[in-house]
Amino acid sequence: MSTNPELEVNDTSDIDDPRRPLTRALRLGSWALLALTVASLMGWGATRGLPGIWAVLMGAAVGGGFVLLTALSVLMTSGTTPSSTMAVVLGGWLVKMVVLIIILAVIRDLTFYDHLAFGVTTILALVIVLAVEAWGVVTTRVTYVN
Repeated sequence: MSTNPELEVNDTSDIDDPRRPLTRALRLGSWALLALTVASLMGWGATRGLPGIWAVLMGAAVGGGFVLLTALSVLMTSGTTPSSTMAVVLGGWLVKMVVLIIILAVIRDLTFYDHLAFGVTTILALVIVLAVEAWGVVTTRVTYVN
């Protein structure tokens, strides 16, 4: 032990938590989705009006929700075995795919939203939220050995 109190490490519990990268990824991904939604609402709302606004809200929910729910399912099963986590993540992915197909089939012929704004917002939400979550996980400081 050091006699200098300024050099002592008193609390390392913050970087010892193995769930920290996942919680950080969810937090950053949620903020990125919010920022994208606001920017898209301004852009598509100004150019396409109310149909653009509806499209952005639906696209952000579908695209961002898809990625955020995957990270959330990994976080919720982080205390279980790897095979349990894999089963939940893959099962959740299959359920999300079925729900996505149903949603797209239901809204296919509806005209209250702008189809281009929906597609662009959905793809941007998927890419941006996934990239921000990956960056959040990679840049989180955690210990490798307890």
